[in-house]
Amino acid sequence: MNHTEYERLCKEIWEHNRLYYIEHRPTISDQEFDALLNRLIAIEKMHPEWVTNSSPTQRVNEMPSKGFQTVKHTVPMMSLANTYSKEELNDFIKRMHKLTEQTELGFSCELKMDGVAVSVRYEKGLFVRGVTRGDGVSGDDVTANIRTIPALPLQLYRSHIPDLLEIRGEVYMTHQNFLNLNKEREQKEELLWANPRNAAAGSLKLLDSREVARRNLSIVFYGVAEDSEDHLKSQYAVHHYLREMGLPILPYLDKCHNLEEIWAFAEKVREARKTLPFDIDGIVVKLDSIRRQQELGNTNKNPRWAVAYKFAAEQAVTKILDITVQVGRTGILTPVAELEPTFLAGSTISRATLHNADEIQRKDIRIGDTVTIEKGGDVIPKVVSVHVNLRPKDSKRWHMPTECPNCGSSVIKTGIEVAFRCPNKHCSQQHLRRLIHFASKAGMDIDGLGIKVMEQLVEKSLVNEPSDIFKLTADQLAQLEGFKEKSIHNLLSSIEASKKVPLARFLMALGLPHVGKGTAELLAKHFSIQDLFNITHEILEAVEGIGPTIAESIEQFFHDPHQKHEIEALLETGVQVERTAEQKIEGHLFSGKTFVLTGTLKNYTRSEASALITERGGKVSDSVSKKTDYLLAGEEAGSKLEKAQSLGVNIISEEEFMNKI
Repeated sequence: MNHTEYERLCKEIWEHNRLYYIEHRPTISDQEFDALLNRLIAIEKMHPEWVTNSSPTQRVNEMPSKGFQTVKHTVPMMSLANTYSKEELNDFIKRMHKLTEQTELGFSCELKMDGVAVSVRYEKGLFVRGVTRGDGVSGDDVTANIRTIPALPLQLYRSHIPDLLEIRGEVYMTHQNFLNLNKEREQKEELLWANPRNAAAGSLKLLDSREVARRNLSIVFYGVAEDSEDHLKSQYAVHHYLREMGLPILPYLDKCHNLEEIWAFAEKVREARKTLPFDIDGIVVKLDSIRRQQELGNTNKNPRWAVAYKFAAEQAVTKILDITVQVGRTGILTPVAELEPTFLAGSTISRATLHNADEIQRKDIRIGDTVTIEKGGDVIPKVVSVHVNLRPKDSKRWHMPTECPNCGSSVIKTGIEVAFRCPNKHCSQQHLRRLIHFASKAGMDIDGLGIKVMEQLVEKSLVNEPSDIFKLTADQLAQLEGFKEKSIHNLLSSIEASKKVPLARFLMALGLPHVGKGTAELLAKHFSIQDLFNITHEILEAVEGIGPTIAESIEQFFHDPHQKHEIEALLETGVQVERTAEQKIEGHLFSGKTFVLTGTLKNYTRSEASALITERGGKVSDSVSKKTDYLLAGEEAGSKLEKAQSLGVNIISEEEFMNKI
């Protein structure tokens, strides 16, 4: 065989790959495909000098990489502004007419994938780089991992290939692959992934591309960031252009001209959502003219010419088999519904939080009830309503236990709090939860150090204090069930990477009583970790947004010899606490205003809402006072709402908050 025939064989294999993964219409059997691939492998053994990175055999690197480099995007990867109603979609359309001064406009409509945003670069038709979105300006170079995705062509075999093509898309995991992966993890007693998106994101972060290949990820493309030929005029045409290049594109595309056409497309997709093999959470509406997109440009975070319309959370009906109690790191007892397992929004749900005893009484939730559940923000399962008409005669009312189910201490309830607490600070369950919180994403963000791993570490007395985490050795981790060379290496790498941490997140990891994200950011803005060792409540109260109760709590925490010793021990292990400057959007109406958040928000986590406020010059406090300008009240708002009402604080709903943003 000569080199030309070898190249022809490569091209033939890639074409069959495209037909299988993109067109979903293979023209040869798996056995015939394997025969072609084996033939290629044999040829490359005879002629190793012919092998290039674009060969079908080179999809997986031989050795794991040592980590990810940060790459700056040549064109920033913006996130989309969200809408949640037909009225808000209409507002977007009106805004486009006003900004463009045009009476007739076209809109390209597509699915909003619930995956991991990536940017993929081809040079002279060869795949050269894949980068995650990151912060939109820079992302992780995950080239070795993205090249393992079967649907991604490593070479574009089409006429008129541009010298440079950088495209935007999403890496995702199908429902079936997600279920298979979680089944394997369950058998190994590993922490299960919450949903397919998290599983895809976690897979892209693996350091061994051979393991990534085993995850069988998928990819789809919908945008062009750079094209050396610069000939595309229409967003709708972009999809067809990408398809011509042999790249996987989104199903369900349409070009619309008004609200009713867009809404009809949304309704069609909403119905199809139930049958799709992957997760979506809405549709994306983009101004079709690329020239007008460029004219309108972007805000600090979002393109002005595009918007996402997000669907309401998916729901399912199931039964409550039992109600158990979970003891949190601060001693709060949280009732949890043990459910008849049911599939919902990409994962099997068997538990849902019931928040507190008052919530159970208000909704009249009983053991044995048939209930509707949903994922709040498509993430956290919760019970929405009870089907009283289906209630069995032997259903049981539930009451909060009078003793801690873990240590047996008498449960207390103080003041107007809705929460019941275990007062024993030495309760082993509280201690375990504090350690889990310390390593969690909200804390030190140590990937791979979840609940089941931490339970083993504590049970074997390998971790008693947070600082012990940073002293763990490979020999110690080898004692854990299911830990082999690769998992040991991955966890030690994650622990090492977590050592550089912003002060606000470090304070959150420590779990200071009464200190939430807003107060932690205030402390990080005004003090260093060394300042806090000798802080007094008088100095703290001088900071706007910190009241007497929180100030006293912070002072007590840092003057506690045990806490001070533990922080010093953490610093001695190499933890580097950094102070970071805040980025602000100037001139916003939130500037200088103090917010307090309460209740459950539908469209944001607390962290996301707080970030939106601080980016616009506002402040977030954890307690309501006369200095509070706004109380952002979500569902099931508690005592903070009552206090705000008594003080005459301006109370705004989530919808009002979104409008003000």
